[in-house]
Amino acid sequence: MWGHISSETRRFANTCRWSWQGWTAAWETEKSLRQWTLVNVASVALAMSLDLTAAERAIIVALGVLILAAELFNTALEEVVDVAMPNPNPGAKKAKDCGSAGVALTAIAAGIAWGVILVF
Repeated sequence: MWGHISSETRRFANTCRWSWQGWTAAWETEKSLRQWTLVNVASVALAMSLDLTAAERAIIVALGVLILAAELFNTALEEVVDVAMPNPNPGAKKAKDCGSAGVALTAIAAGIAWGVILVF
């Protein structure tokens, strides 16, 4: 049993390290990730300063984190497409545009949540 726990602990530590490496690699090269992070810091600060319920705050924070996740997925997609198809290609463009649209839709969802929370 202790061997299994030790193995799982090591695996979890590796997963955390690889995730951090992914975050820092994207942070260094992706201006949009840095911009969305700043927007999220401001969004969380505003959510904490307004008279919102815990559920409303949780929705705002969770949607902000989802925007960052979508941006990371988009970055990964763009990197793979660039390696697989270094020359201009309509399919590559479509894949990248769809990834970008996914980030935009996630951001729109967060904006709608803010709107609903503030209006109602």
